Amino acid sequence: MIAASRGPVLRASTIAVTIVTFAWVAGGQALLGRIDPALAVPLLAPPMLLLAWWQRREPAAARRRTWLVTLAFLVAAQALLGLAFAGSAGWSQLLLIIVAAGVAASLADLVVQWRPRPAFLPWLAAFALAAGWFVAGHALLAALYRPAAARADAPAVTMLTSLPLRWSGGGDIAAMIAEGTNDDPALARLTAAGPVSLVDSLVDHVPPAGGALLLAHPRALAPRELVAIDAFVRGGGRAVVLADALSGWPALHPLGDPRNPPVTSLLTPLLDHWGITLAAAPGAEGVALPADVDGARLRLFSAGRFDRLPPQCRTFAGRRVARCPIGGGEAWLVGDADLLFAPLWQPLVPGADHLRQADTMEWLSARLWPGAGTGLLRPLWIRARAT
Repeated sequence: MIAASRGPVLRASTIAVTIVTFAWVAGGQALLGRIDPALAVPLLAPPMLLLAWWQRREPAAARRRTWLVTLAFLVAAQALLGLAFAGSAGWSQLLLIIVAAGVAASLADLVVQWRPRPAFLPWLAAFALAAGWFVAGHALLAALYRPAAARADAPAVTMLTSLPLRWSGGGDIAAMIAEGTNDDPALARLTAAGPVSLVDSLVDHVPPAGGALLLAHPRALAPRELVAIDAFVRGGGRAVVLADALSGWPALHPLGDPRNPPVTSLLTPLLDHWGITLAAAPGAEGVALPADVDGARLRLFSAGRFDRLPPQCRTFAGRRVARCPIGGGEAWLVGDADLLFAPLWQPLVPGADHLRQADTMEWLSARLWPGAGTGLLRPLWIRARAT
């Protein structure tokens, strides 16, 4: 009697451990540095088929009890992992796992209990279920993790940068015209999130009321431009300033060519006026470092620290990121512009937002357009240590 009662528990725990292991190894948790329970969804069919096969001779009521025990083990294991490594159980993701695992178990049971002729049809159906579930699961997750775009009536973000985000292929002018604008993936993502006005000067292009300003490692600005930026922010505007202490952005032109982005930030006069000092990268140059900022994960590359800041500023990631009220407005300061470099944030598979390596573009979109950048599900990043 005791041995019989242990059977379902042993099977349930084995399947739960298998699913958690699949999610860690094949689901992308280990590779991406995440503990998302939802990443197990595309991998649920094979373990549930195995469970259904083990229980194929048991009554329907006994099979359903084992499903419930399996779900309990699975939810408990994923919740504990999330709390231990990410500080959150991810309840919305756990709810998705419960529903998806229940559906997968029911379908697997139907396939295994099917008795057609010829006898190989259940095996074919099992393979079709596993393959179809895998594809459908990833499609579902891509939709649930996809960030929301800005409202249709959102004002355009004014962007000033020296980075080769437009005409990013370089080359001679004839080839560039023939190829088209060839926007960098970072600019393409921003324009997909909301309207962007890419300008060469701020003298006659001050952001509109309700708009935002993005300074992404710009060239040296004229005094009139610095005054315009300060007046915009102090008047209630929002700004995101990427001031790189040591840019690692790949150069498209020979060393010393003025068309390349500056090696270090030229925003010192503006930062000094705000009582801010950006110091050089404090080590680990040439290494991408994860940084947790207000619940989002950024990946920084040779980022500088803000050594001096007004007391009202809030800092993140070892003072590499700061949020500062300036007059009636607000400025987010990041000591790195390389975080826009696509290989640091793009998903492992194009278009698969649930397999992204960082929240960089989602975080940036949310700063520029309130309400943008968030999806129905968010990654649970394994907490990074500030250095």
